[in-house]
Formats: sequence, structure tokens, C-alpha cells
Amino acid sequence: MDTQMLIGSRFEAGTEIAEQVLNPRTGGLIEPIAEASDAQINAAVAAAEKAFTTWSRTTPGQRSNYLLRIAQAIEDDAAGFAALEALNCGKPINAVLNDEIPAIVDCWRFFAGAVRNMHGAVAGEYLPGHTSMIRRDAIGVVASIAPWNYPLMMAAWKLAPALAAGCPVIVKPASATPLSALALGVLAERAGFPAGVFSVITGNAREIGDALCQSPTVRALSFTGSTPVGKKLMAQCAQTMKKLSLE
Repeated sequence: MDTQMLIGSRFEAGTEIAEQVLNPRTGGLIEPIAEASDAQINAAVAAAEKAFTTWSRTTPGQRSNYLLRIAQAIEDDAAGFAALEALNCGKPINAVLNDEIPAIVDCWRFFAGAVRNMHGAVAGEYLPGHTSMIRRDAIGVVASIAPWNYPLMMAAWKLAPALAAGCPVIVKPASATPLSALALGVLAERAGFPAGVFSVITGNAREIGDALCQSPTVRALSFTGSTPVGKKLMAQCAQTMKKLSLE
């Protein structure tokens, strides 16, 4: 079982307190997974910042191909990912295999196609001889904090659009259900994503969320979780003028 974090181009275990990841069905221990240290969080952010320079300048077609590789890899190992997600969340394996996995694969493929169909709308002709146009540029490093109930699907929802747009992403799965997101990191490495474009870190949402919110390098944050935590993140993100998506 893959339990190491992906930071930049390296796989490494956390160095802080270990979360006892349990099997929800039996209550038994699956694996203790250590939390990322401040140094490891900073390393992930630095790697993403470095990767942004080149990743944001790749063509939509190039980024699309990376996303399609992830989609194909998940589809090829659908049974394995379904078993891991069922173990992770305590869900019936048939529900994961027949309902969630196809939707996850479709999400990666949807954004692989969507990024190749972005249009720059004409905003208005304000001066003779000049055309004003709306264009979409990658904003920078994106941090994503995913919940426990749909770990692999929520990771896809958060990762696929940001990666397609040219933004490196640091994803932090829920500390109780990190297994499928960690496995996704292995797929990203096998798919050949450049170092720093895709990082997975584990640990406590409050501490890691604080670190990511306070980093001026992180330009956008996506969070799915409780309203009280969302309010706190909103206040923190305001200090560095981060874009924020809350569910």
C-alpha cells in the first residue's frame, strides 16, 4: 500500500504525529500515516512555485494529455481503486466500482477536453484600432483540502480543473481517509507530471490549512468541509488576497 506523500518529485513519509487510519467497517487499524512537517509543507509549496513557471506555459493540448493519462490509469485499475476506496471509507465496493469510479474517470476526461475549448470573448471595442479580449491565465499555486466522504472523487474535482488551467496543485486529503489520494500521487508520477505540478501531503486540516493559507505563494485555496472551518479559512485567505472556493 502506498502511504508516502508526493512532494515535488520525491516520495517521503511525514515526520510529525501519525494519524491512525482505521477501517470504518471493522474499526481495525489499516495504517498509521504521519503528518507532514512545516518543512515538508514548505517544500511542497516551493516545488509548486518552481513548477508554475513552465507548467503554466504548456499548451492546453499538452496538459490535456496528462489528464487523459490519469483517467486511463484509474479506469485500467478500477477494481483496485474501488477496493482501496471501500477500505478507506467503509463503502460497499460495488457502489464505488459502478458509481464513483466511472464518474471520477469522466471528470478527468471532461477537463482534459474542456481546456482545449476555452475561448477568449471580445469584451468591447473601446479605442479605434484596438480590440479588448477576455483571456484566461493560470493564477499560480493552488492548494486543495478534500473531505472524507468521497476522497478520490473530491480529489478529481479539485485537481483536474486546476491542473488543466496550468496551475500546480497541492492536495491534502482528509486525515482519516488519505489512501486513495496518496495512490493518485503514484499515478501522477507514473504519468510523467513534471516535478512540483502535483503534490499530496497528509495531516491535520487545521495545521496544514493554516500553513497553506498563510503562504503568500499559494494564490488560491479550495476547501470542502465544515462551515466553521470555512469561515476561518476565509478570514485567513483575506490576509494574502487569495482566491477561495468553499463548499
